Amino acid sequence: MEEIQLYIEEAKELMQKAVNHTASELVKVRAGKAMPNLLDGISVNYYGSPTPLSQVSSITTPDARTLSIKPWERNLISEIEKAIINSDLGLAPQNNGEIIILTIPPLTEERRRTLVKQVKNECENGKISIRNIRKDTNEALRKLLKEGASEDDVKRAEDNVQKLTDTYSAKIDEQFVKKEAEVMKV
Repeated sequence: MEEIQLYIEEAKELMQKAVNHTASELVKVRAGKAMPNLLDGISVNYYGSPTPLSQVSSITTPDARTLSIKPWERNLISEIEKAIINSDLGLAPQNNGEIIILTIPPLTEERRRTLVKQVKNECENGKISIRNIRKDTNEALRKLLKEGASEDDVKRAEDNVQKLTDTYSAKIDEQFVKKEAEVMKV
């Protein structure tokens, strides 16, 4: 019985990680307004090693459509510019010698629909992870059954795992609805 509880706790923990991962992926989807985490995936060459942009500069949002990047060292401006141009963000950096300004263009209807599809895919990936966790946990529970665990205990545990699956899938659905509304808002 104790072993069964451990499997359920582990499944719960893994499902929460899947929800958190999905949330972190959704943050990267640009919803038309300037957010510093939009640049999270960008690294610059800092003394020969790739370093996240946020570790070599301060990133601020002076207004809803602008990002301002002020590097800690002036000689990094060209590296930062190059990294932004080479990224898949499609933004054109403007450099005044001290800071880099990024203007975030408003999203077109077509682009919004594409982003919603991307959000839907990320959410579906999260739900697939949760279902895989359910499958793995149920397989482990069935092995316990073969090793002599009570059939009733295993059945109850499988029901609990299904409830967890439903709960965490619903959390991902909530994230989708929230992000879809954010992306589609003009």
